[in-house]
Amino acid sequence: MFLSKTTSAFRVAACSAKLNAARSISTATPSTLTEAFSACQNANGNYEVTLIPGDGIGPEISRSVKHIFSAAKVPIEWDEVDVTPVLKDGKTAIPDEAIASVKKNTLALKGPLATPIGKGHVSLNLTLRRTFSLYANVRPCRSIAGFKTPYENVDTVLIRENTEGEYSGIEHEVSGSDGGWRGRCI
Repeated sequence: MFLSKTTSAFRVAACSAKLNAARSISTATPSTLTEAFSACQNANGNYEVTLIPGDGIGPEISRSVKHIFSAAKVPIEWDEVDVTPVLKDGKTAIPDEAIASVKKNTLALKGPLATPIGKGHVSLNLTLRRTFSLYANVRPCRSIAGFKTPYENVDTVLIRENTEGEYSGIEHEVSGSDGGWRGRCI
């Protein structure tokens, strides 16, 4: 998922990044964590992008993405960071180095991160959404010429809200009026 802070419809301004091939983009509400994507090319002519490889199959997928971007000659220099959770004031948090990288680059690519089942640390996906105030996951979907699929001429956008309901990580205990039944609502 690309993490990019925007206040208007995905401004890329004077720097025309060749990153439009992204399949998944998350947007964030205005805050002091990062500014809108405003990165310009560095001295080598590349854009610096934070890479969060993820866990499980994440590192393998991230390596493949790096190879694909390289083969496509996308002008990117990856700043790979580890988001293994740390405890700050008794709460799960993203390491400062990872936050600093995303703030500096204003753009990050995240590989798959497992969501823990049961007790333990809070989902890193949820922690990232909260840390960077990511409120929506925007997924454009378009047909690609030459690839046969069940549907032709697809051009749509799916927007999934990340901060409410089941994606918020807020849980409530519910009990019946007689106190006999208890459950958790997520």
